Amino acid sequence: MHYPLLFNPGVIGALDIANRIVMAPMTRARTAQPEDAPRDLMATYYAQRAQAGLIVSEATQISAQGKGYSFTPGIYTNAQIAGWRKVTDAVHAAGGRIFCQLWHVGRMSHASLHEDGMPVAPSAIAPDAKVWIVGEDGLGEMLDCPTPRALTQADIQAIIRDYRQAALNAMEAGFDGVEIHGANGYLIDQFLRATANQRDDDYGGSLDKRIRFVQEVARTVCDAIGAHRVGIRLSPFITQRGMDDPEAPAAILTAAKTFDELGMAYIHLAEADWDDAPPVPDSFRRHLREVFSGAVIVAGNYNADKANAILKAGHADYVAFGRMFLANPDLPYRLQHNLELNAITDPSTLFGGDAAGYTDYPAYSGAAQVS
Repeated sequence: MHYPLLFNPGVIGALDIANRIVMAPMTRARTAQPEDAPRDLMATYYAQRAQAGLIVSEATQISAQGKGYSFTPGIYTNAQIAGWRKVTDAVHAAGGRIFCQLWHVGRMSHASLHEDGMPVAPSAIAPDAKVWIVGEDGLGEMLDCPTPRALTQADIQAIIRDYRQAALNAMEAGFDGVEIHGANGYLIDQFLRATANQRDDDYGGSLDKRIRFVQEVARTVCDAIGAHRVGIRLSPFITQRGMDDPEAPAAILTAAKTFDELGMAYIHLAEADWDDAPPVPDSFRRHLREVFSGAVIVAGNYNADKANAILKAGHADYVAFGRMFLANPDLPYRLQHNLELNAITDPSTLFGGDAAGYTDYPAYSGAAQVS
């Protein structure tokens, strides 16, 4: 067997996991409109990839306020819950496991998605970033994010309640658990970093105050559905979108102690994935192991060789693959048998559209093995 470490069974929370391969969350923007509800095509897409030990769904907004891109799914209406139930039923019928990634984008949004034209954030600081928005002509383009409105403490408590309800909705929709999206410059990440959080109340200023929001979100979600069903995604070394804060790794390591005390199932590290990105220091990986006893998932342009190496080093328990899963619905089988991988044929199909570039990539057809 090629890469045997990738195919050892494991446990995440209380779930038996067939292998160490995770399908990373990837926005594909194919919901039914105007409900932002999953449709049958999405059920096909996820079921095709059920060989993964765990699937983490595409980012799923917990409320209308939490939306930042066109055609992304929600988990806050009955139609959305019913749509996701079709997805989870299909994945489970194919033998898979699936968590719902709970998402509030904060300031990573566009004026057209908000009645007052203002997304919300810890502080009224624009992110110098763009989001994908479909116009009246039906075409999507990347548009600038406006300056957000700073959240009041009452607003913050309302959002925490939204996370709790979204987790309960995910259970109703049949998910095996939820992943709190605390990475990549979205709302939780904005609270963690002094570059985006310049509050002077209980949710900003010192490191301990900047991590309070994520601690409270984690506690309420764990209380709602059980900590063994809860993971969190974090990005300590990602600097885009105005997130370049040298204290971010320390904030995340401090918050990880709370996640450990709660008994959360896993931490999922979104690592920098551009070609010349700085490596994650081994010292950080060791420190994370010291403060968090749950599973560690890593994601960030991993191939099979890199995945095997980090598992062997003991720095991770699971490896998430993103781009490779887009064109290879049977990616675990191909990796296990060292088979040629499909390439993405048309990047224009990544966001929005129909089956083309989504569910029409073929499974392995029996061609010769790659040496």
